[in-house]
Amino acid sequence: MSDKKKRIGILTAGGDCPGLNAAIRGVGKTAIIDHGMEVIGINSGFLGLINKEYIPLTEENLSGIITLGGTILGTSREKPYKKKRNGVLVVDKPKLIVDHYKEMNFDCLVVIGGNGTMSTAHRLSEEGLNIIGIPKTIDNDVWGTDNTFGFDSALSIATEAIDRLHTTANSHRRTMVIEIMGHHAGWLTLYSGMASGGDVILIPEIPYNMKKVAKCLEERVKNGKPFSIVVVAEGIKHPKKAHAANYIAQQIQELTGLETRETILGYIQRGGSPTATDRILATRFGTYAADLIVNENYGQMVIEDQGAIHHRPLSEIGGKTRLVPTDHELIQQLRKMGACFGD
Repeated sequence: MSDKKKRIGILTAGGDCPGLNAAIRGVGKTAIIDHGMEVIGINSGFLGLINKEYIPLTEENLSGIITLGGTILGTSREKPYKKKRNGVLVVDKPKLIVDHYKEMNFDCLVVIGGNGTMSTAHRLSEEGLNIIGIPKTIDNDVWGTDNTFGFDSALSIATEAIDRLHTTANSHRRTMVIEIMGHHAGWLTLYSGMASGGDVILIPEIPYNMKKVAKCLEERVKNGKPFSIVVVAEGIKHPKKAHAANYIAQQIQELTGLETRETILGYIQRGGSPTATDRILATRFGTYAADLIVNENYGQMVIEDQGAIHHRPLSEIGGKTRLVPTDHELIQQLRKMGACFGD
């Protein structure tokens, strides 16, 4: 293990989410204060490494950012290994990243991102770079960790939004369809559906039948419940020319005749200040990442496992998605309380 002062880079890649600044702060402050490292922020994700856009991170400019949403470093969806249709790289971006990493004399690169970012991080580690990954996403779908920061904040926003729609649904005796983000994973829909008392919850992991959904809603009306809340994941099977909520609302109206309205929460779920839970998790991830660097334990992703912070090899993470098991405890509990999953 080298005794020389370490120089590390930090970047945030992919979509923004609450808690990114807390993670940057966790890595940076621990690295600077506890370990005497030099810390460099890389702007706009992997694009910043390609274009050599850097800023020094000091204890001073890391102070006061834990409450901020978004990322002080900026982000992008740059995929350095993405090829053109003929299978040829437009520019050898991975080589540029490797060259610029060496030019900057980095001892390690801390990469904060979701599934795609972790796949890129693993491939760069195979190129010989020292990489530490930190998982983030509101979708909570990064394989290998029980939780990612960003999820709790998005859950709070989605739950509050659905709570507000309850009053309109009740006042107008309507069926309200709310579309939740999450790509192909139903974690955010499942949790917000439970927290807000959703009557129908449709997630990508459970194939649904619209006739069964319609029957459920009609039964509610017969039982003296004139309004319903339908919580829908954006990634459920539906015609791609429409949003999931638009499609489900139209189907409900056609099959039941019930007055139905849809709401698509969209990017509002990703914005704003992180919850206390996300600030804490992001900080724990960041401080642990700094310790991995000190111990030169590279090629790892920081994870949460049953409440404790650990790590697992990036080689195990890439290309996998953490989906909701169809026998998940929350699904079983919701079924016992009469919630419909459309199956």
